[in-house]
Amino acid sequence: MKQFSFPDMNRVSGEILETALIEPVTLTKRGKERLVILTTDTYQRLLGLPQAQVFGLYDAPEDVHRELMTGLDEILVESNTDG
Repeated sequence: MKQFSFPDMNRVSGEILETALIEPVTLTKRGKERLVILTTDTYQRLLGLPQAQVFGLYDAPEDVHRELMTGLDEILVESNTDG
């Protein structure tokens, strides 16, 4: 993890932010780590927030598959009554 000091924020803030997009960055004050800058994805992973999930039609969990099929059935019914 790269380290920068608080005064570095005034001089090279662009470099610090660009680095933080690649890897977490530590900001130090008087030689002690005080802050960490990291991407939103990394932060959410650390918090354990749910990530988006993608399923195919045949490998989706039963509840997802059922919801999908219900939605498709409703679309088909609507398209048959519109035509």
